[in-house]
Amino acid sequence: MTATTTLLSKQGQGAPAGRPNVVIILVDDLGYGDLACMGAEDIRSPHIDALAARGMRFDQFYANCPVCSPTRASLLSGCFPDKVGVPGVIRTHRDNSWGRLSPEATLLPAVLGTAGYHTAIVGKWHLGLTEPDMPNDRGFDFFHGFLGDMMEDYRHHRRHNINYMRRNRETIDPEGHATEVFTQWAIDYVHERSAEKEPFFLYLAYNAPHDPIQPPAEYVRRVKEREHGITDTRAEIVAFVEHLDDNIGKFLDGLRDAGVAENTLVVFVSDNGGSLRFGANNGGLNGGKEDMFEGGIRVPACVAWPGHIPGGVVSNTPLMTMDLFPTICEACGVTTPGGLDAQSFLPELLGGKADPSDRIFIWVRREGGRYGGRAYYAIRQGDWKLLQNDPFSPLELYNLREDPLEEHPLGTANKHHLKLFTRLREHINEAGEIPWQRPADA
Repeated sequence: MTATTTLLSKQGQGAPAGRPNVVIILVDDLGYGDLACMGAEDIRSPHIDALAARGMRFDQFYANCPVCSPTRASLLSGCFPDKVGVPGVIRTHRDNSWGRLSPEATLLPAVLGTAGYHTAIVGKWHLGLTEPDMPNDRGFDFFHGFLGDMMEDYRHHRRHNINYMRRNRETIDPEGHATEVFTQWAIDYVHERSAEKEPFFLYLAYNAPHDPIQPPAEYVRRVKEREHGITDTRAEIVAFVEHLDDNIGKFLDGLRDAGVAENTLVVFVSDNGGSLRFGANNGGLNGGKEDMFEGGIRVPACVAWPGHIPGGVVSNTPLMTMDLFPTICEACGVTTPGGLDAQSFLPELLGGKADPSDRIFIWVRREGGRYGGRAYYAIRQGDWKLLQNDPFSPLELYNLREDPLEEHPLGTANKHHLKLFTRLREHINEAGEIPWQRPADA
């Protein structure tokens, strides 16, 4: 009997009383090296570090894309993003919007909801701005957050001078720093649900530390006093991450205060790599946000679940954001839908072993502007990775074991170049069946 089977037999298939609550904390543009537990020497992140120490940390966890919307689509669908219609960023204006979440995609909140979970998203949605593409249309019972891509001011909460803040379908206009607002809303939610018998799924999606970099002034002052010689740019992002960490700590305290922490599985992960132009630290990896190099797609991640996941364990198994979908279903004793690209890693969380050597990982990003609406890709199998870092660059092959910083591309004569190129072509052909643009009259 496997560890997974043992867990589910203890819970009882279809028995809600034995199922955990689930919280996914998704942060925005946090660099691979921008936590103390990931090696940062100038950042203090005690709350996220403690969460990682209580569970399993992943050192080869990959976002499904080097930018926002596609990763979010994969997290909620368990599929590669272009296979659910989101190869690029969804934006306000159709001529610069590069995806529409497929109406045919089955999302995680809908699956959990059918199995008796109350489902909620607090924070950033970024997968549609109008009906029928809003959270309440796609399986969430409750939405309290921001529909759009980015806020132009963390205290004003606008994009293109449009107010995208909602409570379900009602437009609202809250006061305060968005990070703090979302934290309080999430605390309010778990306290409300703690009085109910049904378990909950909360997707807490922060905008931070995405630009504009706007930490409270006292955080910047504290960082500059502590870190002598730090640049203004670096001080700002360090302060922003520390402000985010403090708020995550307040939320985790809220779980404990509500009496639900011991029966809650908590995931922490970033949606893509950190932005180099805003001073992010991607742990010495090549590249950053928007890049198919490791710095753009490898992200900090951890999972904690009291009494189930041993603490202080570090995994080096390659995983992707989309893998959270079947993992959570399996942990909750919920039947995982068919047709997913993702794979559950619950057995590893519970002490088993994984063999990812034959698994195929694929990344895509379509973008306008200087990219001209073109897409570019990366693909990995085992230690071999083939990537195109923008639509106009050549495909380059790397062996990540021998060249982890991706500094020495190998020639096209290498047999792995053709093997991965062929597999990527097959994926592009298959994903091409899925529309990615919203109809002009919709």
